[in-house]
Amino acid sequence: MGIFKNKIFKNASWIIAGKIVQSILNLIVTMLSARYLGPSGYGLINYAASVVAFVAPIMNLGFNCVLVQEIVTQPEKEGETLGTAILTSFACSFLCITGVLAFVSIANAGEKITLIVCALYSILLIFQALELIQYWFQAKLKSKYTSLVGLISYIVTSVYKIVLLVRGMNLYWFAVSHALDVLIISASLLIIYKKVGAERLRFSWSALKRMFARSKYYILSELMIVIFAQTDRIMLKLMIDDAATGYYSAAVSSAGLVGFVFAAIIESFRPVVLAAKKQDEETFEKNEIRLLSIVLYASLFVSLGITLFSPLIIRILYGAAYAPSVNALRVVVWYTTFSYLGSARNIWILAEGKQKYLVVSNLVGALSNVALNLVLIPLMGIIGAALASLITQMIANIGINFFIKPLRRSNLLIGKAFNPKYVLEMFKKEKPLPIIAEDEITFDIPDSWKWVRLGQLIHIESGKGLTAAQMRPGTIPVYGGNGITG
Repeated sequence: MGIFKNKIFKNASWIIAGKIVQSILNLIVTMLSARYLGPSGYGLINYAASVVAFVAPIMNLGFNCVLVQEIVTQPEKEGETLGTAILTSFACSFLCITGVLAFVSIANAGEKITLIVCALYSILLIFQALELIQYWFQAKLKSKYTSLVGLISYIVTSVYKIVLLVRGMNLYWFAVSHALDVLIISASLLIIYKKVGAERLRFSWSALKRMFARSKYYILSELMIVIFAQTDRIMLKLMIDDAATGYYSAAVSSAGLVGFVFAAIIESFRPVVLAAKKQDEETFEKNEIRLLSIVLYASLFVSLGITLFSPLIIRILYGAAYAPSVNALRVVVWYTTFSYLGSARNIWILAEGKQKYLVVSNLVGALSNVALNLVLIPLMGIIGAALASLITQMIANIGINFFIKPLRRSNLLIGKAFNPKYVLEMFKKEKPLPIIAEDEITFDIPDSWKWVRLGQLIHIESGKGLTAAQMRPGTIPVYGGNGITG
């Protein structure tokens, strides 16, 4: 099957197409907003985003990591699975908002503007709980709906921000814009699900127990990820100032300019890889290696390009005022390769049921990040924070696997992904089957029938070659090239 006929790429193409338009809008809005707010204002908005990100894993309860597999493996229970996840996370969102306000009141005592900005930004947690409905669309490979809704939402939010710029509104209005974006997406997807979904959403205690038994490992794991992904911004504000946070945030945002492409590919591969696990191990691992290989080579290519053109990228996106971001970008962009590989590897971990080991690997990563930032920020400023992020991603996604035996095979798969054949074979076109010649037609068939080759109807692949000694005894004979072999 050709690449463009493959469901993975059809699904990913919807995501990527929508995100390309969003990225263009984001470039325009970011250019205007960052210059209007200045490094300090832009830094404060990103500080609020980092603080809110700390409680998001608690709000999600790890459901975002297991919902696709739950729906793929138990489609008959998708109504109670989704309903339970959404309602539980919705209730948790209010507790998380309270936690955000408590933290900022203590860490930033006396900073009224910081408290208000964080409070307004945290409203998005309520709507993020509802946004869990998106995983149903991912599991069903119906990403055209989420892409279109996301695009419409982003257009509306972009227009909202441009209006704020034109009218010269203050920082508070910009903090609310993120909640508006998530509100539009979650409400729209819930409406679409009611029209195309098969089951009514409902809460079930048994579903909560079943999902939480698997998702609980991801709560601490994702919290650790947030620590080594967001701690640098929080520590920069507390140890230096808002402007340093703004410079560093500009570098990180620039490093992730095309992150949506990797997210689309990974999320589109997820249900296919998980489904292959139920069929046979060889196909499962081959699909996982293909994903890792695509992510590896694409991210290295992107990182090299951004490194070479970093001064131009910062100047165009943020302006001369953000010049200190250039050197930080040259360092931090290389952490994206390890970050994307980690996201792809986590699909393998989920399928193999090794989620509990994520807690250890991410805990090591989080502690490493905090320690490295404490040492490097005073010495090197925002470049120290960038270097800390790079080292942390290397440790958490590859380095620690060597010391955790059940995860060592994931490094082996990553090693195999360096072989470009796994990428190239996905783009290789199948040779068309020869036209059926007249001398091949040995008898007449009804007028409504048509002569075709077997390869036009089914796809045949050879599995593992087993010897007669390896065959299990049974009542059904197994035929091979040498006759009955088992």
